[in-house]
Formats: sequence, C-alpha cells, structure tokens
Amino acid sequence: MKNEKKTIKFGEEVEGYSIPVLNEREIRAAAGILFLMMFISIFTAATQGDFLLLKYAVVIFLIDILIRVFVNPKFSPTLIIGRLIVRNQVPEYVGAKQKKFAWIIGVVLAATMFILLVVVNSISPITGIICLICLVFLFFESAFGICLGCKFYSMVYKEKAQYCPGEVCDVKSRQEIQKTSGLQILIVLSFIAFIVLTVFVFNDAFSVKPFDLFGIQNTK
Repeated sequence: MKNEKKTIKFGEEVEGYSIPVLNEREIRAAAGILFLMMFISIFTAATQGDFLLLKYAVVIFLIDILIRVFVNPKFSPTLIIGRLIVRNQVPEYVGAKQKKFAWIIGVVLAATMFILLVVVNSISPITGIICLICLVFLFFESAFGICLGCKFYSMVYKEKAQYCPGEVCDVKSRQEIQKTSGLQILIVLSFIAFIVLTVFVFNDAFSVKPFDLFGIQNTK
C-alpha cells in the first residue's frame, strides 16, 4: 500500500517548493509531440478523407492523458519522451494543481472525441471544433509555454495558481527587453499589410503549377 501511494500521485516533491510541481520543459516537449501527431492526422482526414490515422491518434492521446491524470504524469509515454529530449536542460518547475485541472479538460475533450469518432464512428461539427480546440491548446503550450487550460483554474477554484511558467502568475513590471515600442507594432502591422497586398497582387501568378525543371516526371 505504501508503494502504491508513491506510484499513484500527481506531481513531484522538490526541495524549496511548498506544493507538488512538474517540469514545464518536458510538458512543452510532450505537447509538441502530441501537436505534431494530431496536426498530421487531422490534416490527412481533412484533405484525403482518411480518418484511420486520426482514430489512432485520438486513442493514443486519450490513453496518454488518462495516465497523466489518474496514475502519475511520470508514467505518461509522451512526457517520458519529452523528459529524454530535454534531459540536459535545467528544469522549470510549475505548480501541479493547475496542470491537473488543464489535463482534466483534455480528458473530457479526448474522451468525447473517442466516443464520437472511434466508438460511434461519426463525424460532425462537434468533432471538428474539439480537434481545433486541442490543436490550439497544444500549440500554445508547445510554442509559447502558455497553458490555456490553466487560465481557467483561478476562475473555477477562486485561488491564485502557484509557480506558473515564466512567473506569469505574479504581477510585476516588465523589463526593458520585454517592452514593445510603437515602431515595433507599426512594423508588425506593415508586415501584415504586405502579406495581404502580396496575396492580392500575386495570387494568380502563384496559382500556376510549377513546371518540372529537369523533366524527371515526364520520363516516368
């Protein structure tokens, strides 16, 4: 029974931290792995009408996140792979409570997808919206280190989350390197305008299929 308590738990006890924590770096790596898997499978389903890969991806996603929430995050296959990838990086500790809340949201989304897509074998706007939400959540986690699910933690539990990535939970003034000037904002807006103008001017030219420069395809 004593060993079971050590095995089935959520978060690690780290000296200097008053609550169980997790390593944000391996979480981001795992999110990147899941994002790539889900993106490829959703893209294949959307463009080719082949949902086989997506069904496997949903099953993998659901099993992985169930292990995180109901067994122990350190036994999650994607988190183990993430740990191996970032093993030489200094850990960035985050509070386990808000991560568990976010992953419970993931369990609900993945379970809904599993029932509708795998068990019932159906597609609908519901599955499409859930796929989009999962992609957005995983992308923000992996690319920006922003846990969107964690944002709802304080709203539900009415308490401040502890040990957030980048200390975003703590209100403080930005350092000089973090500030954005009016000129930088203007550059971004100008770049967006340039992209729109480029699409408007060159869309017909860019739509022409490229020719085979060396005639390799013609010889087949």
